[in-house]
Amino acid sequence: MTFDHQLPRAFDEAEAHADLEALDALLADDFRSIGEQGYVLDKAGWLGKFAEFAYTSLESGDVEVSSYGHAAIVRCVQRSRSVWRGQAMALTVRVGQTWVELPDGWRLAGVQFSSLPGA
Repeated sequence: MTFDHQLPRAFDEAEAHADLEALDALLADDFRSIGEQGYVLDKAGWLGKFAEFAYTSLESGDVEVSSYGHAAIVRCVQRSRSVWRGQAMALTVRVGQTWVELPDGWRLAGVQFSSLPGA
């Protein structure tokens, strides 16, 4: 099955609306995120962040997709506004996503964020 280029958008939508059910379905069980300051979250930590975190806006642009059979790399620039523990944040980051095809479909296995200062 070829990579569905709508999956990154579905992930952004689930993130923007804190849709934990959709996120749980999209993330691989061994998912890892590396944050823009180097923090690592596993799947449970990623889903749990929404207890103290909410997006007020989330937009991805400059999206590139490279497919490699049962894997795909998605690169983009993400601009977001959010609230974490009551504190407003605004970030512009470059994002790299690693998607893998598993027996039950495509899942996001990893995501890494790098700050784009001054963007």
